[in-house]
Amino acid sequence: MRIGELAQASAVSRDTLRFYEQRGLIAAQRSANGYRDYPADMVQLVQYIKTAQRLGFTLGEIGNSVAAIQQSPDPDSAVTQLLRDKLKLIETRMDELGALRHELQQRLGQRCPLNP
Repeated sequence: MRIGELAQASAVSRDTLRFYEQRGLIAAQRSANGYRDYPADMVQLVQYIKTAQRLGFTLGEIGNSVAAIQQSPDPDSAVTQLLRDKLKLIETRMDELGALRHELQQRLGQRCPLNP
């Protein structure tokens, strides 16, 4: 499938697909005339990338996980573990932000809030 077909099937722009290709997230075969040719299963991979981004994964994290998921004997379990790890990271960050919020609120009541 050509880039326009993949863009339409996966609901992303052609520029997004070119960017993903530059980042090594997806790959296309080049025809003799230079057109990109993607396999049909690329739609699923692009949708995975978009969903993972929406769930807070960086493109670097996605790129690191794609090969591992594809090579896993149980891809569903591999994805589940990635989600668990991301959730733990988010919960840790939320705790850190909560502590920071508390400290900022306490400092608002001080005469000079930046003094230790």
